[in-house]
Amino acid sequence: MFAQALDAAQRAITGFLAEELARLGPDRVAEGMRYATNGGKRLRGFLVLESAGLFDVPPAQALFAAGSVECLHAYSLVHDDLPCMDDDDLRRGQPTVHVKWDEATAVLVGDALQTFAFELLADARAGDADQRVALIGSLARASGAQGMVLGQAQDIAAETAALPLTLEQITELQGNKTGRLIEWPAEAGAILGRADPAPLRRYARAIGLAFQIADDILDVTGDAATAGKALQKDAAAGKATFVSLLGLDGAKARAADLVAEAEAALAPYGEKAHNLAALARYIIDRDR
Repeated sequence: MFAQALDAAQRAITGFLAEELARLGPDRVAEGMRYATNGGKRLRGFLVLESAGLFDVPPAQALFAAGSVECLHAYSLVHDDLPCMDDDDLRRGQPTVHVKWDEATAVLVGDALQTFAFELLADARAGDADQRVALIGSLARASGAQGMVLGQAQDIAAETAALPLTLEQITELQGNKTGRLIEWPAEAGAILGRADPAPLRRYARAIGLAFQIADDILDVTGDAATAGKALQKDAAAGKATFVSLLGLDGAKARAADLVAEAEAALAPYGEKAHNLAALARYIIDRDR
């Protein structure tokens, strides 16, 4: 059932983004935006749809928040891949935007995707005025200088730090860089459902950290062709990761504990949250 739900969400989000981005025209930036948002697991968008579904929010309404976070995530990847950042040539099995075009185009594509994410949330079909303001404000905080951008800055600083990060420091870094953009989709569902976001926030915080631990494990044990991106770059650079700090078995055990925490947080929603529980398990079992 989870696989079917994820596939349905991926198709719905892909179709929604294709339709919304098609109106931007044939220029290079718009083409790059469509290119950058094509593919991927759509886990953040799926999380919006499933969390909103707990409160019977119509999917047609929730798709605006789902599409928004996918655009925001795609922007972060486009910029993260740039030579001045992580300097990657491959993303989702395809050349990165700056490789396919050039660095200036990649910067502009990322900028445009970021602003387009907020344009989607401002659409009247995304919710009433209070909901839209709450969604826009919370995504700005999650993705900006208090969240994802802060985490990226912490990651860059760690590359030249005199000492490798401690477990506490890397947990904080990844909570900002990766976790905040996983927490937001769950909170978005609660905002759309006019519900208390606390249980979903606890759930998402656990799976956000589990997601990064799983990425660190894949960086060591995964296959680059399957992952669709370069692997083992952190080890080559001498950067601290959950695997280097906890060991491979310790990292796997910590990820499993986080899945258990996530499942416990979903208890108030009963069987309606079965796909969210399955998502937590999928996160640590995936191969890309």
